[in-house]
Amino acid sequence: MKNLRAATLLAIFALLTLGSTGAALAQPQMRARVALAPVDEEVIVGFKTDAPTLRKYALAARSDASTAAAVLADRASTLGQRVGRKLLAGAAAGANSQVVRAAGVDATTLARQLAADPDVAYAVPNGRKRAYTAPNDPLYAAATRTNGPDSGQWYLRAPDNTIKSAIDIEAAWARTNGSAGIVVAVLDTGVRFEHPDLGRAAAGGRLLPGYDFVSNSTVANDGDGRDADPSDPGDWVTAADAATSTFSSCTVEGSSWHGTSTASLVAAAANNGVGMAGAAPGVLVQPVRVLGKCYGTDSDIVAAMRWAAGISVPGVPDNPTPAKVINMSLGGCPSTGACTCSSAYQAAVNEIVARGVTIVAAAGNSAGSVVSEPANCAGVIGVLALRHAGTKVGFSDLGPEIAIAAPGGNCVNVTSGAPCLYPILAATNTGTQGPVASGWSDSYKVTVGTSFSSPLTAGVAALVLSANPTLSVTKVRNALQGSARAFPQTGADNGTDPTVVPACHAPSSGVEQLQCYCPNNGSLCGSGMLDAGASLTAVANGLVAKVRVVTASPTAGSSVSLTDASLTVVDNSVVGWVWSLVDGGGIVTSLGPNTGSTINVTPSAAGTFKVRLTATGNLGGRASADQDVTVAAAPPVTPPSSGGGGGGGAASAAWVAGVALAAAVLCLLRLAQFRTSRLRAWRRRP
Repeated sequence: MKNLRAATLLAIFALLTLGSTGAALAQPQMRARVALAPVDEEVIVGFKTDAPTLRKYALAARSDASTAAAVLADRASTLGQRVGRKLLAGAAAGANSQVVRAAGVDATTLARQLAADPDVAYAVPNGRKRAYTAPNDPLYAAATRTNGPDSGQWYLRAPDNTIKSAIDIEAAWARTNGSAGIVVAVLDTGVRFEHPDLGRAAAGGRLLPGYDFVSNSTVANDGDGRDADPSDPGDWVTAADAATSTFSSCTVEGSSWHGTSTASLVAAAANNGVGMAGAAPGVLVQPVRVLGKCYGTDSDIVAAMRWAAGISVPGVPDNPTPAKVINMSLGGCPSTGACTCSSAYQAAVNEIVARGVTIVAAAGNSAGSVVSEPANCAGVIGVLALRHAGTKVGFSDLGPEIAIAAPGGNCVNVTSGAPCLYPILAATNTGTQGPVASGWSDSYKVTVGTSFSSPLTAGVAALVLSANPTLSVTKVRNALQGSARAFPQTGADNGTDPTVVPACHAPSSGVEQLQCYCPNNGSLCGSGMLDAGASLTAVANGLVAKVRVVTASPTAGSSVSLTDASLTVVDNSVVGWVWSLVDGGGIVTSLGPNTGSTINVTPSAAGTFKVRLTATGNLGGRASADQDVTVAAAPPVTPPSSGGGGGGGAASAAWVAGVALAAAVLCLLRLAQFRTSRLRAWRRRP
């Protein structure tokens, strides 16, 4: 883990990321990663909507490839004349944005020069991103398999005292296993259409045709650039590749089949007697290829995001089946500078969310560093990875941008050569370079990472939309976040490993943060642990009831304020509140007025009492939530300290007078005793 330093890692292939409890694990093998610099001499330019250059060289959103190429070239040439550089046009990233190239200048310098032009809304280096990784399906149930003790799809089942982060998918399936009218776009390395748990939708499978957006034919590894075939040819990197400038920062490795794995976690077929089950086996997956050998470029990714949402991209046929959910198990941070959401990504996210499309993205796998782009963009549901015990897994990044947490897999055992106990089982291919045979990961060929937390969340979002396709992006987020279970604060100790599990803290540059207990205030790990069953219940109820204890430190004898913090899912607002006392704990006997959004309770002593809020929405939705309130004993009354020496405040005049009076009385008593004793002694003299 020591080579995964925060802010230096662009991304990690999730299926070979190490999840640790503090000791080094034998499985899975580490892949050394360094941050990838932007593509040499390339910048993504976004033109202002009223820019003269944009008006002069108008580009219809549905322009064919040849027309688009000519207009993009004219724009680049005109812009180049104004900034004094010869600019060549690259691919479109949207109707108003494109790649431009200039020889002999680094991307950062070129971006700064272009951003100063009055026609330009933004200019950013074209960065590179990497991937992060009870039906009758035989791999769903827990079992000991011939190739190692495998926990099956533990992450989908109901949580228990050991497996606390499981998402309770069967409770959701009791309402819906997904609708074929809901499409989830998986932006990744492409897919293997022949996998028996996926297959083409036209033949009864789960995969729609999709598109390949990898514009560099060398990176694409399929002999051409953008085309209509999102099949994954393999993304292996040889020693010869790594010796070239294109792949100079890449690691020699075999093919990951990452896109096939993430697609299977969204919607692998269920009850087909084969392999595994996806979180939403009834929905359809649209494979959108954006990653090739080692990486994909920002320009290709943002273009693919728009296309997946049904937004026209010049030079590319319109998407006939726009997605309602987009999953992005990829990301990264710049090789230098702060890790923030760039203007290119934020512009694309804003357009997509405005169309009612939910975007889910992996947090990143750089061992407790800051959240990566695009998960750190406003409007994106960023997902953190959990161990089976409900703690942040060692490899996962964290921060305030996280919306929710889901299982990401971990191995627990630290014995060299031992099988991983809690991997995320997913579909894959056995080929180390090109495809060979379909298969599934297991305890030795391990898939763990935030790459797999993200598609599980995207699948549950698709179930939510299957139950109610009219929900807005905000309402989908409310259903997921409002129904999330609280993070555990105990119980994640590592057995014979003496490492104490700490509380999570904010990321610190260059410092790893491994397994830790997530706070329940939403500050670092999101709103809680993903709960599929509760999310679907929230849709059925129309809202999620929540109680917030306003009083920071409830104490006996003082008023404790409780208020409604419910989230609406179908309803637009909460209009009714009924509070009831579930258990007074011997310290509360009644609630008093109990039909407003806020109540005040005065407990008589230390202890715990429980209240229940039943909230009603404006459309008739109703939900209830219980809240325990722990009350501390009232502090002992102590006299105020004097103003001198002890550091306390000045004493009141009345208190000083009282002390003086007591001292005077004491002196008189002592004097009387002295006189009496002297008199008795005198009288005893002969």
